[in-house]
Amino acid sequence: MELKHGAVAGTLESSDIMITIHPGTDGVKIDLTSSVAAYYGDSIRAMIQKVLAEMGVENAVVKAVDHGALDCTIRARTTTAVQRAVKEEAVQ
Repeated sequence: MELKHGAVAGTLESSDIMITIHPGTDGVKIDLTSSVAAYYGDSIRAMIQKVLAEMGVENAVVKAVDHGALDCTIRARTTTAVQRAVKEEAVQ
């Protein structure tokens, strides 16, 4: 699946994660900011990577700002960001 433009999903509220995704050219790059990165950073990155792989995204630059999101929230936000990034932007 090819990303057409950048997209964002999620908020900076507690127990949420904001996923910003842009088209990439050299695989998947994930930049994670999280107060719990020392404990759960690898798990958060793995969940994002898993969702991207399931959706067929091979090249992307992802910025994730986590505030204690559960796996189901990480999955939902990543999925939504990808879905938004593959749609054609509306002409206004």
